Amino acid sequence: MINWFGKKLESVKRTPLERGPLGVALGGAIELDFLSLEADAIGGQPSMPLPQSGPLIVSAYGEVRLDAASTLSRYYDDQHHMLQVLSASGSPGDQVQDVSYYQPWDSVVPAGPGEWDRWRGRNGLLGQPRYDADGIMFERFWGEGPDRAEPVQFVEQVEDGESRRTIQQTCMLYFRPLGNGREMLLINIEQDADNHRAGGSVEFLLGYGLGPADVRRV
Repeated sequence: MINWFGKKLESVKRTPLERGPLGVALGGAIELDFLSLEADAIGGQPSMPLPQSGPLIVSAYGEVRLDAASTLSRYYDDQHHMLQVLSASGSPGDQVQDVSYYQPWDSVVPAGPGEWDRWRGRNGLLGQPRYDADGIMFERFWGEGPDRAEPVQFVEQVEDGESRRTIQQTCMLYFRPLGNGREMLLINIEQDADNHRAGGSVEFLLGYGLGPADVRRV
């Protein structure tokens, strides 16, 4: 097909869509600087090796509308590492309010209703004041008091350039001291909202807070 300018429409290149407050397109890169994290962690023993400074190549982008004034933008690479950025609307150029980096630690697929209830039931593990990860103790970051807190629920829209998924998430955030900083544990139940028969999984991600100056679009 030929357009009015005599060029084949198939050959016209589209400008890659810039996503999130960092304005990074799929396939683009974000330079991550973990020197401050390494300094804060001195004297502590991380649960897994700390991430190394360098580029994160964005292979997928997720977005969560928390409320009218808060949006989570999530940049993923092929190894499921995640840079999470909080801003007002998630639009390119938005002021960054909070930045954190998460890397996958473990994953569990409950076998049936009994195992699912062990995680998300009324007295389930998700939301308890403490979580014992094979001898590594984490304290609950969200919610106060000695009783179980209700997990946080939200829906994330994730795109990878070929498909778009809607993921229902039920999660709780925990933490423990790490030197002069903190190591965060995000326990997240993920279910495909468009395919309930696909079941779901319990994902464990270790995370660390960063400063806006520690991340930049390349």
